[in-house]
Amino acid sequence: MIIQLEKNVSTEQRNRLAALLSQHQIKVTPVTTSDNTYLVAVLSSDIDIRVVGNLPGVLDVHRVTDSYKLVSRKWKVDPTEIKLGDGVCIGENDFSVIAGPCSIESEQQIDQIVQHLVKNNVKIMRGGVYKPRSSPYAFRGLGIAGLKLFHASCQAHNIKIISEVMQVSQIDDMIDYVDVFQVGARNAQNFNLLDALGRTAKPVMLKRGISGTIDELLQSAEYVFSAGNEKIILCERGIRTFENAYRNTFDINAIPILKEKSHLPVIADPSHGIGIRSHVSKIALAAMVAGADGVMTEIHYEPEKALSDGQQTLNFEEFDQLVTQINKLKTAMLK
Repeated sequence: MIIQLEKNVSTEQRNRLAALLSQHQIKVTPVTTSDNTYLVAVLSSDIDIRVVGNLPGVLDVHRVTDSYKLVSRKWKVDPTEIKLGDGVCIGENDFSVIAGPCSIESEQQIDQIVQHLVKNNVKIMRGGVYKPRSSPYAFRGLGIAGLKLFHASCQAHNIKIISEVMQVSQIDDMIDYVDVFQVGARNAQNFNLLDALGRTAKPVMLKRGISGTIDELLQSAEYVFSAGNEKIILCERGIRTFENAYRNTFDINAIPILKEKSHLPVIADPSHGIGIRSHVSKIALAAMVAGADGVMTEIHYEPEKALSDGQQTLNFEEFDQLVTQINKLKTAMLK
């Protein structure tokens, strides 16, 4: 059960509600976000929720049987929109294109990619400054110095930033320089990190775990929401299976299922999903048809020289073609 309180609920009204719930031996977990206050209860006994809903100070009450409650669509039918400022929004009202390099490499690289995003009217740039790499000898990012260069260039062109955070200690250093924190597949169940991000006011994009189920992704989102942050974006990026003809098995099924189960926006990452440059655009368009709220692709002016993931990174010409295809498909889907 989810009880949503009025914004101006009084102490007396809270006490009356608490007494009723205690009478029914219902334990609740309070969740306070920047916009709302909720009480989340796991019911062990029957209670007429209309009695709760009629109490002064209660805005609404919902019976939710899912183990993930706050991110469930069973209580919030209207889809959530994540507003990043300056009219940039991620949600069902528009299809978002997010693009940028796998890794931030240099000021020159940032500036060239930013200029290309501006040319294509793309408002959100991805780029990693902390990179989880399978080999300890691979390029692992420029750290906070690279993020500051990234931020300065994007801010000058009104472009929003998504960048991966890998551990709790990085949050404070990064928070002034990102618009969205990305949680990568390897940290999808790093619950300490999810809790800490839940205590921030910045939106969080959660990537599906390397072999994670849909329910596990939603449970990870529940960690962030229950800690106080309801600005959450889900990202389908493929899962590891027995197949080795491509990087990951991109789960196109997950997109409509996530949209059905949750009110949160869903972004597709075809670059990591298939991992083969020549097929990235096809998977991006398939994700759009499947109902995704946007795609996130890796781009670079010279993918062959990229310091990481060049094999799945679009060059500028390929990205231009993808944007053109997305715009045509968007028009066709509105007819």
